[in-house]
Order: sequence, then C-alpha cells, then structure tokens
Amino acid sequence: MPSNHISTVALEKAYLKGQHKIPVLRGVEISAKRGEFLSVVGQSGSGKSTLLHLMGLLDSPTVGEVLFNGERIDDLPNKTRDVLRNRVFGFIFQFYHLLPELSVLENVLAPLMIRHPMLTYWKRKRQYKDAAQSILDQVGLGHRLKHRPSELSGGEMQRAAIARALISEPEILLADEPTGNLDTSTGQEIMSLLKKLNDETNLTILMVTHDNAIANQADRIVRLSEGRIETLAEAA
Repeated sequence: MPSNHISTVALEKAYLKGQHKIPVLRGVEISAKRGEFLSVVGQSGSGKSTLLHLMGLLDSPTVGEVLFNGERIDDLPNKTRDVLRNRVFGFIFQFYHLLPELSVLENVLAPLMIRHPMLTYWKRKRQYKDAAQSILDQVGLGHRLKHRPSELSGGEMQRAAIARALISEPEILLADEPTGNLDTSTGQEIMSLLKKLNDETNLTILMVTHDNAIANQADRIVRLSEGRIETLAEAA
C-alpha cells in the first residue's frame, strides 16, 4: 500500500476583514497517494482553491499542517518553501498566467531561469531549450514555440501553462480549475492530456473544479462544502 504523497492534518484557514474573522477552511484532512489523480469539487466559495494554495505552499494555514511524504512542510523557512514550490510542485491555473511579452518557449523556460543562477542557466541553455521543446511537443505545441500568448487560443495557452509546470519535473501537479476558462471540447482535450501525464509518468495530480463531469475523470473525488469535507468517493 503506497504511503501518502501529500496530505493535510486539521487544516484551517481564516482571513481578517476589518474586525471580523472569516473562516474559509475548517479542519480539512485530505491525502493523495503517489500517482493518484484526485479531484476536489465544490461550489464557488467552498474553499477548494484556498486548499490547493495551502497544499502548494502559496499560502500558510491558520491552524493545521501540510505533509509531503509524511514530513511537515508548511512551517519550513521561506527559502526552503521556495525551493519546494519550484522543484516539487507544478501549478496550473484557470487564467494561465503566461507572461505576454515572452514567447511560448520562453514562458516554459521561466521556472528554470528562476531556479538557477544566470551563469548556470546560460551554460545549460541548450539542454534546457531541448527539454522545453520536448515537453511542448508532448503537449501538442511543438509548432508554436515562437508565438506569444496573444497569438494562441485558450486551449493552447493552457497547454503552454501545463508545459511550464512540467519543465521542473515536479512530483505533484496542482491544477486550479484548469478547464474553467475553456469550452467543453477544449476542456476535454486538456483533461485527456492530464490523464495521459498521470498514466504515463505516475505524476500525482490534485485538481479543483466546480464541474462534476470533469471531476469524474479523476481516480477519486473529495467534495468540499463551506470549508469542510463533505464526501470522499471513487470517481464514476
């Protein structure tokens, strides 16, 4: 039985609005095994994006813990968390967050530019470009290397965002409404790509969505309601 790749313990998150404390997550416990594709579903405001941000160390919990391979990571020093965000986690979002002034290839290479000192990056630039081109071929964008985001369709921008998330060879992919900005057909293409990555590379994927049809394509579903886990179930 594989151990948990990533998990949370009694996770709570609240925000202050003036004098008022607004609870978003209330004691959430969730886990994913290595290589599992897990969907988190819920209505807008249920806390699912907040949960993903906490698990990916983009934010810190008010109470509780985030564990990676059984070790707590949410309380590590800032620099260590930066390294984990860059090396362990890959992120894709509903609105892509591609840099408009960069080409597709340059957007994909951006995480490696951030990871390495400039001299190291330039010494290995050919190696990194080859890796980026290979990943872009894998996601069906090998013919769009020099195009800028404004020249791409929504589906192509999401594919570029997935390639950018994969360039650092992450262990865990965190996907926040990856099909939410796409039409049904294009959204299904993105889901097929994510499922292929999960099947072929054993990539652990946690995806949040409000769409039950999308969620059902994962291995397992967790439903959030008002910041609490409502149900856990195998996907249909």
